[in-house]
Amino acid sequence: MYFAHPPHQKKIFGIPTSDVEINDLFKAWLIVSIAFTVLHNGFSLNVGTLLILLLSAVTVGTGFLLHELAHKIVAQKYHCWAEFRADNMMLMLALFSSMFGFLFAAPGAVMIYGPHIDKRQNGIISVAGPLTNYVFALFFLFLLLFVQLPYIQAIASYGFLINSWIGLFNMIPFLHFDGAKIIKWNYFVWGAMICGGIGLLILKTILFA
Repeated sequence: MYFAHPPHQKKIFGIPTSDVEINDLFKAWLIVSIAFTVLHNGFSLNVGTLLILLLSAVTVGTGFLLHELAHKIVAQKYHCWAEFRADNMMLMLALFSSMFGFLFAAPGAVMIYGPHIDKRQNGIISVAGPLTNYVFALFFLFLLLFVQLPYIQAIASYGFLINSWIGLFNMIPFLHFDGAKIIKWNYFVWGAMICGGIGLLILKTILFA
């Protein structure tokens, strides 16, 4: 999506952003984390629920958050205006669906202003999100292998699964999914990303068989 008049921006750690984006990122992170908590523990209010909420925030929330921020940072490298915007309707759908035992989570997207962007650059911007998920999946796999503390194992197992699936799910080559933009640029890259996501899931199965 393109904007004719990007809003006023400021910088945090050298990254251009705005109060609107910060609020939307926090809202999406919080609601997605709550939705996953409801999915796994219902509406029970106890210590277990708080622990699951924390686990969701660390794994699911950051999985979505870092995916979108990767798109943003790469787009800005191409001198685009890029900011995340939450989709309130989809966030409510995520909460609603979690009450019925499944979760459909598409909390928002990075909006880009950059009419000079070509097919290749758009493909690279799109790859950045799921590739970031794959990198974090490997990080969590490393923790699973080498850190045997129970609470770290729980976070790592959940973090690996969520990041692997977020990356793989976004390779769907339809509509506004990353896969649709990648496949228009390069079929080989799209195929490699598919193989990468499946390979991660197979690797975990082999290592922990």
